[in-house]
Amino acid sequence: MSVILITPPEMAKQVAKQERTKRLSLNLSQKGLSERSGVSYAVIKKFEQTGKISLESLLKIALVLNSLNEFECLFNIIPAETANSLDELLSDTNRKRGRK
Repeated sequence: MSVILITPPEMAKQVAKQERTKRLSLNLSQKGLSERSGVSYAVIKKFEQTGKISLESLLKIALVLNSLNEFECLFNIIPAETANSLDELLSDTNRKRGRK
């Protein structure tokens, strides 16, 4: 289990910042991204300023920025052997010391 120290609004702003960086690295303007993705210019502008956007619009933008496949692992299921490893460690009954 991991501890997350970032709030959802902070994560949204971080994602928006990463989107903007990737957009600029591809030499795309907000209007250019709007035309290619089908997401309105106003929505892209608001997203980059606030981090707020619908999931469908975010996925359309990710498709244009060649980042759509990164959503595939968003809610991956953790294998049972990994999830139970702490319990297995705590219940380990192997002797650590010999008898005198």
